[in-house]
Amino acid sequence: MVSRRGFLTGAATMLGAGLVSRAGAASIPEAAIINDARTLPPSVPPNGRHFNPVVTLNGWSAPWRMKDGWKEFHLIAEPVLREIAPGMKATLWGYNGSSPGPTIEVVEGDKVRIFVTNKLPEHTTMHWHGQRLPNGMDGVGGLTQPQIPAGKTYVYEFEARRPGTFMYHPHADEMTQMAMGMMGFWVTHPKNPALHRVDRDFVFLLNAYDIDPGSSTPKVNTMLDFNLWTWNSRAFPGIDPLVCRLGDRVRIRIGNLTMTNHPIHLHGHEFEVTGTDGGWIPKTARWPEVTTDIAVGQMRAIEFDATEAGDWAFHCHKSHHTMNAMGHDVPTMIGVDHRKAASKIIKLIPDYMVMGERGMADMGEMEMPLPDNTLPMMTGTGPFGALEMGGMFTTVKVRKNQKPGDFSDPGWYRQPAGTSAYELT
Repeated sequence: MVSRRGFLTGAATMLGAGLVSRAGAASIPEAAIINDARTLPPSVPPNGRHFNPVVTLNGWSAPWRMKDGWKEFHLIAEPVLREIAPGMKATLWGYNGSSPGPTIEVVEGDKVRIFVTNKLPEHTTMHWHGQRLPNGMDGVGGLTQPQIPAGKTYVYEFEARRPGTFMYHPHADEMTQMAMGMMGFWVTHPKNPALHRVDRDFVFLLNAYDIDPGSSTPKVNTMLDFNLWTWNSRAFPGIDPLVCRLGDRVRIRIGNLTMTNHPIHLHGHEFEVTGTDGGWIPKTARWPEVTTDIAVGQMRAIEFDATEAGDWAFHCHKSHHTMNAMGHDVPTMIGVDHRKAASKIIKLIPDYMVMGERGMADMGEMEMPLPDNTLPMMTGTGPFGALEMGGMFTTVKVRKNQKPGDFSDPGWYRQPAGTSAYELT
């Protein structure tokens, strides 16, 4: 699952647009490469100042090396193969074997050095979205630095000046590179680990792709009509649950790098909006929600107390964002009896299926033939049958007996007797 890339040295390293320590750039730390799409549990920081690590949904956090007081990371921009959900893989671009790339975690005041090696077929840059830093480290190709040519490495150095929730992504051929999946999460923890402390701290990015059925490479010129809506480049049922212990204080940080807004909705609990990409919201100014809208380029942190046991739906409230690939030109056939026409078509096309004469729910259970490497429009099975969901959907699983620090899936919730909806007889 994990491989290591050896050290690169000296002459291959090019310096970024800004004052960079050539001594510090004399050797590059090895880069961890992980292409597994499971949620990897957090680990205790091995060195540097202590912080409470986050959990990247269907992802991981990047390791670092401490050198002369600098926290050094190595990101490799490269083509990657990402499983969107079981049964479909996408040919994307990302970092260190995955898309999105690994989450970067630092502490307020850390001196951070990031080596960015370009193994793409074209140039790139790296923009540190929301950070305060020297102009020459902002990563806008042609404006604040030259683009990073293919095969070269640039170095970015700056101090993590304020705690909060951030992202990283290219600012070079952005339409192509972000449409291909190049992005990642960044968390700057406060100096005081007790400040803003929660029991479980989840992070993920919102992203979207337009991939034709039967193919694996996104269309990079799509602006609105995407057909795969994903969290960290995963679609339901490929999105892991967010597992919590009953009574936990839970934070979920979400960043939006799609081309539209997303009203994110949690069932069974109300939450507070506690942070934005601009910083933490004072307690006196926080407001309660069960749905918060996240606009393009924004970050939101929400927090709640997991007081209600169960499997609670957590999803984007745009209905078509909880579905997988579907043609936008499919006509509505509700109320139309086309059985006679269907019987004639089936003689010519044995796999033809009557679609939507009563609604679309049947599509969640039918074994409809699909092109290779294509996800069903509605999919997933729960304890009571077909879930009829896809895309930006998962569950928050709250359990009394879940141990602190245990993020493993506890299975489906067993509802106590007398607490389930029932049929009137």
